[in-house]
Amino acid sequence: MRWLLCAGLSLWLPAATAQENYSFDASPFEKKPFELNGYAELKAEQFTFDRHAALYQLGFFDQPSRAGFDRGTGSLQLEGIYRQGVATAHVLAFGSYEHDYTGNDRDTRFYEASVSVQSSNHATYDLGKKTLSWGKGYAWNPVGFVQRPKDPNDPDLAREGFAIAGGDFVRSLPGTLKTVAFTPLVVPTTGNLNADFGVPDHLNPAAKVYLLYADTDIDFMMLGAGAKSARYGFDFSRNLGTNLEIHGEWARVATTTRPVVDSAGNINLLESSATSYLLGLRYLSERDLTTILEYYYNGAGYNESEMRTFASAVNNAYNQYQASGNAILLTKFSNSLQPAMAKPNPGRGYLYLRLSQQEPFDILYYTPALTLIASANDHSYSVAPELLYTGVTNLELRFRVFWLCGARLSDFGEKQNDRRLELRARYYF
Repeated sequence: MRWLLCAGLSLWLPAATAQENYSFDASPFEKKPFELNGYAELKAEQFTFDRHAALYQLGFFDQPSRAGFDRGTGSLQLEGIYRQGVATAHVLAFGSYEHDYTGNDRDTRFYEASVSVQSSNHATYDLGKKTLSWGKGYAWNPVGFVQRPKDPNDPDLAREGFAIAGGDFVRSLPGTLKTVAFTPLVVPTTGNLNADFGVPDHLNPAAKVYLLYADTDIDFMMLGAGAKSARYGFDFSRNLGTNLEIHGEWARVATTTRPVVDSAGNINLLESSATSYLLGLRYLSERDLTTILEYYYNGAGYNESEMRTFASAVNNAYNQYQASGNAILLTKFSNSLQPAMAKPNPGRGYLYLRLSQQEPFDILYYTPALTLIASANDHSYSVAPELLYTGVTNLELRFRVFWLCGARLSDFGEKQNDRRLELRARYYF
């Protein structure tokens, strides 16, 4: 509209006016000293349980039988940025209030609280709690050594960071190798600082080297031994065309441990090295259909036999509990196995597919999408159709349904839920 108005005025004004000096006000595009934004959200969910599933039996064996439950959540996320000279302070705070059959639960925390100092065009120093983003994958990041894992069902959600000290050093070069960047950092662990990163009393040095080589983004990263075992890896991303991008990651972990149950109900800790990788692509069609396809191999996960044995052992222990009232085995499994098995994707291989169509058939403000996550081992899967509406300024409405499908003793077939409905209203400011 502004360009049309300018064109109309140019036809109406005298020709001499067109010869006057033209000025452009860049103030709307300049970085402001202080910025505050965020969102308020209301979410309603309905869960339908699979009462024959192993994870349901572990979680509810000592409670009354329940077909499902409803949950309501209100949350607020605030992001503040303050710039003063070469320094920038960044804060990301999150709070939520949740109500379901267990009662009320409140949670408030700082996802980020850091200060960055840009001493030159080539060097920046960071100190504080910060969410790093290592890796090119959309749903998973095998090389995300210094960050919390994503939720594959909501990869875009903000995540809590870790307290770090580090920097970024960037150089632009002529030739095929256009850019080189080096990011060294430490993630210290104590009894109170980064307590969930790993074993306390370690500095945990890490580093990433970024290269822009022949229009391909390449990263090499490592995490030294300390709170966790040593690990290293790389990732890459390249545009093959205007609308097609491919990406991948590869990671090697020196030592991993996981609890495994045998057919007799004995639990053992298996220790081994692990190699994980991810391959994926992102494609935007001429009709605004976005396709994201990824394959993820988790070398530290459970193979099909181990997962089937786990589900079978829980089923047997549950039947024993119902017959005799003896809950010793179920309690042992709940304490030792449930934290690992209840993760979104505890197995070895997974396929991720997301299709998102922007305003199909010229229906304004509506974006339908479909997300599929399938186990490559036993072919069980989760499918989630959704509909997003953005017809009101700054307001986003989303409705999703999750169906978990699979045979008994399979990955998704032994999840706690059979179905989940979600309605979310989020207002941005």
